[in-house]
Amino acid sequence: MRPDDLVRLRHILDAAREAIGFVRGRRRDDLDHDRQLVWALVKAIEIIGEAANQLSPNTRKEVSGLPWEKIIGMRHRLVHSYFDINLDILWKTVHEGLPPLLTEIEKVIPKER
Repeated sequence: MRPDDLVRLRHILDAAREAIGFVRGRRRDDLDHDRQLVWALVKAIEIIGEAANQLSPNTRKEVSGLPWEKIIGMRHRLVHSYFDINLDILWKTVHEGLPPLLTEIEKVIPKER
């Protein structure tokens, strides 16, 4: 694996862990009243998508259990249609999409010391 891909995978892990931490102890309706939480989640997912977009095709194949095109597509949607973010999809992504993403990436990168 290329060294820069390893860095990007670590960025994905960091952003996913942060997003999951941001929603710990929260409920979906918190997004309706906490703009700071929305911005934090959007930024974390943008980072995940941008890092995924910069990965080499070989690394995407190596970590083949992830829907890379959907991950990148969500980043594009958040960046380019920032005025029309579906908070239900954002919430579902953090709760249902990020945990398996963490699991898959943790399988291929060395443990941090």
